[in-house]
Amino acid sequence: MSHRPPADMQTQIVNSVPRLKRLLPRFRKLRIGVLGDLMLDRYVWGNANRLSPEAAVPVVDYVAEQDCPGGAGNVAANVAALGAQVDIFGLVGTQNEASPGGKAGKNTADEAGMALHACLRKLGIGDQGIIPDADRVTTLKTRIIARHQQIVRIDRERRDPVSPRTEEKLFRLLVASLKKFDGLVLSDYDKGLLGDGFADRVLSAAHQLKVPVFVKPKTSRLYAYRGARAIVCNAKEAGHYVGRAISDEKSVEEAGRALLPHFGCAAVVITRGGQGMTIFEEVSPRHLHIPATSFEVTYARVGQPGIDRGTPGRQVFDVTGAGDTVLSVLSLALAAGASLPEAALLANTAAGVVVGKLGTASVSPEELVSALDEFQS
Repeated sequence: MSHRPPADMQTQIVNSVPRLKRLLPRFRKLRIGVLGDLMLDRYVWGNANRLSPEAAVPVVDYVAEQDCPGGAGNVAANVAALGAQVDIFGLVGTQNEASPGGKAGKNTADEAGMALHACLRKLGIGDQGIIPDADRVTTLKTRIIARHQQIVRIDRERRDPVSPRTEEKLFRLLVASLKKFDGLVLSDYDKGLLGDGFADRVLSAAHQLKVPVFVKPKTSRLYAYRGARAIVCNAKEAGHYVGRAISDEKSVEEAGRALLPHFGCAAVVITRGGQGMTIFEEVSPRHLHIPATSFEVTYARVGQPGIDRGTPGRQVFDVTGAGDTVLSVLSLALAAGASLPEAALLANTAAGVVVGKLGTASVSPEELVSALDEFQS
């Protein structure tokens, strides 16, 4: 059954649509940096029509596979899909290439790292800020999908902290580009890159150059992101930060108000899945709740729309990457001059489109305009 916002919120949304549409062309003038944990999302498609005689598990007959940028790469893909220039910074694993004489050669990106570079370049994302690190492997998440369902996910990764030498090299690469950016997005997936000290140095450098920083932190980070323009976290993460579960509207409000001074940031956005998102601003005594939007969907390949426009009901299909979409669109909108409520509304609308796609996905300007049009229909 479809959820409609309260009448006053519906009026606010409808009134905001023209301004939000005028905002979208500005994205093409922006240059955004993305720093964070890089991953490759690999989808293996197959048919499952029988059980294995060895164990009570399906036998999947291979059909095809597809690679997509994951983690911070998915954030960058979402930003690029909306027309902004993007430069990405992070680490991949390495493999050692032997030189012609049989001697040890230089380290190059491992198989997953090379696949990730190929994906990013195909999307027009600048990847000169990616460093191959001999102490790591590229985070690879392989999903086996059959009968329209994910059968299993296999993760290959390391979570130990990055070496000081690699951290310094990455920091210098980032700082050399920082002044060119209209915004910097930090995407922390707790894989060892964005330690507290490193994050603090990055925010200090960005602050000196007046580059706004937008962050999706992980629960192991407590005070690393002080001074960010906006922090985006989900309800579970927000509950962890304040030390209590978020179960109702009152606990959401208490958490949001506590997180503003906790992070020392200008704004906090708490995403709440099917309940939408709630936003808090340092300069505003009132919080704002934006109800979720989502689409009735049919099966589709990764990143492709699965919306059944003939169906009036709406329901969430796949929330993979929806948080990345919120972070990306919110950051772009704020960097383009939107108010926080308008930026959050646009991000929420984008997330409603993305959950109508299977797997890691992004939203195009045309899809976003179409989704905004639905508010006025």
